Amino acid sequence: MEALITILALLFVAFVALGVYATVKVAKAAKRGVDRTIDQAKRTVEDTTLRAKSFGQTGVAGELAQLRLSLRTSMRATQDALQAGAAEDASLKESLDLFHRLSAHGRELDEDLKRLEREPDRAHVAGQLADLRRRTEQITHSADALRFAARDRARQFAEDELSSLSAQIDMEAGALRHWTRTDGPDEATGTQQQGAAWPGTGAAAGEPEPEAEQPQAITGPDPRRTAYPWEKSTRPETTT
Repeated sequence: MEALITILALLFVAFVALGVYATVKVAKAAKRGVDRTIDQAKRTVEDTTLRAKSFGQTGVAGELAQLRLSLRTSMRATQDALQAGAAEDASLKESLDLFHRLSAHGRELDEDLKRLEREPDRAHVAGQLADLRRRTEQITHSADALRFAARDRARQFAEDELSSLSAQIDMEAGALRHWTRTDGPDEATGTQQQGAAWPGTGAAAGEPEPEAEQPQAITGPDPRRTAYPWEKSTRPETTT
């Protein structure tokens, strides 16, 4: 009896521990989701503000906003392209590593631009614009080069796969159309049969007519069960 009570107590403790672990995991996942949502909202607000400044303001303030917007747009697009491609192409891991190193310089430049937006001495800011443009163009050019190369690689792989698939489908289509039946020797007499005989012409008098060979039906493979966007749903058969 004591052993049974001990086992039940251990099971209870295990279930409680499992419940606590699951609760913590769910809470952490929910917190990450909330943090991502907040970060996305902040980026959206900041991008909208920068876009408004770049179009609505002139002079130093407008150019700083335009540089920040150009930098952020290029880096975000490159990050999305590389992360999406790396999930299917392991060769992009090195490109991602290079992008992470480039991102450090991009964040440093973005902080410099953000700090200069609050700088009251506009003459001092104007004197640094040439260097800020050069750094922005250098970083965005490198980011764009990585993004374009990743997209070209993915497109080339897709074209090669499509070409190979089309060649295989053409071969299969040709094989499916090859349904000609070849005649073979008769197993009983060893003579060559020329298809099915008409009554009274293919056998001697008094002998039974050879049974005509039935052609085999051409059957295709079972349809695939995978649903595609271009497939129409079949109507259910009705009986009357």
